[in-house]
Amino acid sequence: MTRPLIITDCDEVLLHMIVPFRQWLDETHAVHFDVRGQNFTEALRHKDSDLPVERELVWELLVAFFDTEMHRQAPIAGAVEALHALSADADIVVLTNIGERHHLGRVEQLAGHGLHLPVFWNQGGKGRPLARIVADRQPSVALFIDDLGEHHQSVEKHAPGVWRLHMVGEPEVAVNVRPSPHAHTRIDDWASARDWIAQHLAQGPAPLIPSMEITSS
Repeated sequence: MTRPLIITDCDEVLLHMIVPFRQWLDETHAVHFDVRGQNFTEALRHKDSDLPVERELVWELLVAFFDTEMHRQAPIAGAVEALHALSADADIVVLTNIGERHHLGRVEQLAGHGLHLPVFWNQGGKGRPLARIVADRQPSVALFIDDLGEHHQSVEKHAPGVWRLHMVGEPEVAVNVRPSPHAHTRIDDWASARDWIAQHLAQGPAPLIPSMEITSS
């Protein structure tokens, strides 16, 4: 058994993504991105016609953003400081759905912001890969942080003893996202999240039935 383990997402948890992506689409591709929309593939529209961007092009644009524009992504307020503080008592890894193509770029990107962390790339639900990470490291307690409810549901299924923190660090997005019922709590700011994480890592493994606590907007 090793030290406590924090497994965190990156985009909209550690780094802003939607807003710089929107700015790049507007500047370079004449595409408007309505960040209030829940359906990602319908949120992008051609500015000249207001027609939705073709589904295939949406994903091409997303890949192109990570190919050349990752430098636009700035840290979420308080994220770097919180992780540095938490690292005194816990190991921290990043589990990101950025894909193998951009894995090294993500490692270098985070290091450029002072976060020298192991990064695991993934596609799809995060429950299975998280369970493998936990099985390999055998932490005394583990805690998962992500902005997407679907990943909390996946982790609840495959690693129910892991604490689950739902965090949407981008305010423009957070106001339109409901707290996930599959997470133990929803906190969108790192100042509050840091204290909650430290407290729950000290409690041992999570209860099997989540107890949602809404502690921030």
